[in-house]
Amino acid sequence: MQRNTRLPLINRALAVTMRLAKEMRDVSGTALIEFAFVMPLLMMMLVGMFMFGITIHDYISVTGAAEAGMLQLTVSRGNTTPWTDTTNVIYAAAPTLLKANLTVSVSVNGTACASDATCVTALSTAAGLPASVTVRYPCKLKVLAVSYLQNCTVSATPTGRVQ
Repeated sequence: MQRNTRLPLINRALAVTMRLAKEMRDVSGTALIEFAFVMPLLMMMLVGMFMFGITIHDYISVTGAAEAGMLQLTVSRGNTTPWTDTTNVIYAAAPTLLKANLTVSVSVNGTACASDATCVTALSTAAGLPASVTVRYPCKLKVLAVSYLQNCTVSATPTGRVQ
C-alpha cells in the first residue's frame, strides 16, 4: 500500500523534472545576449579601422604633395616666386587636407628658405645641388576617446636636384 501512495509523488516529481529540463534546453535569446557582449568590441574595431584608413589617406596625400612641391622647387631656378609657387603646388596636390594644419619647410643645398627672396638667392647658384621639401600634417589616431598616438604627425621629405 505504501508503494501506491508514493507513485503519484514520483510521477509529479518526474513531470516537474522533465518540465525544468525542457526549459533549460530552450536557448532562444542566447544569441542576442552574446551579440550584446561582442558588439562594443566589433564597433571599436570598425571605428579603429576607419580612423587608421583616414591616417593612411593623409599620409598618401602628404607624400604626394611633398613630391609635387619638390618637383616644382627643382624647376623654379630663374623664377621670381619659387617659394610661393612651391607652397601653392603643395596645397593643390592635397585638397583633402586642411591648409592651416600643413607645415611646409623648403631647403636648397641644406639652407632653409622661407620666402621668395631667400629661395631666389639660394636657387640662383644651386644648379645640380639638392633641394628638399618637408611637409608635415597632424594625424589623429583616436578611437572612442582613447588616443593611441599622442602628437602623431605624418611627414614626407623628398629630395631632388635643382635643374
